[in-house]
Amino acid sequence: MNASTIIDENMTLEEKLAAIDAAMSAMAGQTKQIVGDDGTVSNVPLDPADLTMCEGCQ
Repeated sequence: MNASTIIDENMTLEEKLAAIDAAMSAMAGQTKQIVGDDGTVSNVPLDPADLTMCEGCQ
């Protein structure tokens, strides 16, 4: 997720924190499908902490 899509430099700190909290809450209920080596499909919950890491760190 690109931070510039949810926060703006003109926002107050409280507004930025609220926007980040809302984005993390929205991600909490989502899942992604992972296909195992044996072809089984599993739905795995997305980790909201992934929003705080760059893609290279994940």
